[in-house]
Amino acid sequence: MSQETIMSRRDALKLGFVGAGAAMLSASQAMAAAPTEKDVKFDEEYDVIVIGSGFAGLAAAAKSAERGYKVLILEKMGRVGGNSVINGGGMAIPNNPLQKKYGIEDSNEKFYADCLKAGLGINHVEMLELIAKRAFDAFDFAVKCGAQFQDDKPPLQFGGHSVARSVVTKNASGSGIIQPMAAFVEKLPGCKLVTRAKMDDFVMSNDGTTVIGVTARINYRFDNKLYSDDIENKTGEKKVYRAKKGVILASGGFAMDKMFRKMQDPRIPDDADTTNHDGATAGALLKAFQIGALPVHIDWIQQGPWASPDERGFGTSPHVTQGGTFKYGISVDVRNGKRFMNEMADRKTRADAQYVILRQDPKAYPVSLGTYNSFDQNVIETLDKALASGVMKKFDTLDALAANYKIPADALKATVKKYNEDVKNSVVDEFKKQTLPEIYGKEAIEMKGPFYASRQMPKPHHTMGGLKINTKAQVISANTNKPIPGFFAAGEVTGGTHGASRLGSCAITDCLVCGMVAGENI
Repeated sequence: MSQETIMSRRDALKLGFVGAGAAMLSASQAMAAAPTEKDVKFDEEYDVIVIGSGFAGLAAAAKSAERGYKVLILEKMGRVGGNSVINGGGMAIPNNPLQKKYGIEDSNEKFYADCLKAGLGINHVEMLELIAKRAFDAFDFAVKCGAQFQDDKPPLQFGGHSVARSVVTKNASGSGIIQPMAAFVEKLPGCKLVTRAKMDDFVMSNDGTTVIGVTARINYRFDNKLYSDDIENKTGEKKVYRAKKGVILASGGFAMDKMFRKMQDPRIPDDADTTNHDGATAGALLKAFQIGALPVHIDWIQQGPWASPDERGFGTSPHVTQGGTFKYGISVDVRNGKRFMNEMADRKTRADAQYVILRQDPKAYPVSLGTYNSFDQNVIETLDKALASGVMKKFDTLDALAANYKIPADALKATVKKYNEDVKNSVVDEFKKQTLPEIYGKEAIEMKGPFYASRQMPKPHHTMGGLKINTKAQVISANTNKPIPGFFAAGEVTGGTHGASRLGSCAITDCLVCGMVAGENI
């Protein structure tokens, strides 16, 4: 990449956007104003334009269309759903009926406490209050759109949550929400969804204060390079769209944007695998910054501690660890056979513990192990797939497991023995993991063969930062600290809600709630 393409640090400081990413743009690009009404000729006119077709975008579009608005959804990729369609399908809902059915006590206050602990206390609490208040509304709306959830088993307890509060789609995937919701949206009068349609810029009112539309390219062909929204990619036919009521940005996070993520966290290698789809890039976010949107927590990038080096992307590993080897089993350092973390802590705590090992020896991938008799039904349903892919392996004895991963066998057996004793005696171990009793009233489950194991490696998963929005999903201006007229946002493109690290299964709740709120308020 030429020197002209990369803005100098001095130029970035002049713009005040070093932490927000203008450092990766040329000075002329970053300083170029968005086009105004006098600069363009509109090809088509809609009431509402939504950028992105994941949980947040589809919820926003549906709520807007239900109010009688004419809605256009622009999705830059060739398929609908973004990261949402490959999401694990878990949705955190405090005080849900399934909890009451199984005698699980919960409260919004417990939910806030859990989120604040994981987020290191830097969460914007008013946003947590919003998603807790509207969580069941969002669930009901997803069901109205055709989503189906597992209702014949207890809710799941994801890492960092103090109680089980997460319901899961029947297919244990975000596609269980996205596919029916996309079909629901496309049947709504006046609602149009276009794929391979990349938003290039916002169109502002002539006085530069209000978002009134977007420029875009139709039949765009995404090309994932080092800088994922490559400025040299000129594919597609240019279009200009007016939005009479406003624009809702739901373009997602940027964990696949190798250049931008490295600007925020230089420790992330260019070739680091992620759990995200290829189109999870920063282009739309940067355009929002250029029109004055306030950035929040941009350099907090969450790593998924349940990912594996033995498969690409999200894969099956999170399913077999979350309700299996992490929840009821253990993770060990392969160099000494000892546990090194609370396997049910929040994601940041676990990923940080894994990185202590991997930064000392990049090939010493920690191993997570457990036994079949303790696995949740979701794990059992995924087990054959995980075994066939080689992500998970089965061993009759601990000696065989230790030999495969080159773990000191005697040390591993001692670790398992101590863990079983702690479980049997209801001992809270040194890592403060809830080992016993199993929260649904089962008897204590000891680890005994056959054993199932997989290697773990953190992968960039969720970009915590983004645009600051208020509880009406209005984007806040960095210049005035007030909402930018005509501009709303929802989902992972926003920041602040989850602080330093999001708890698992809170993404669907956040995206659906804030998408709905944007559609209700625009």
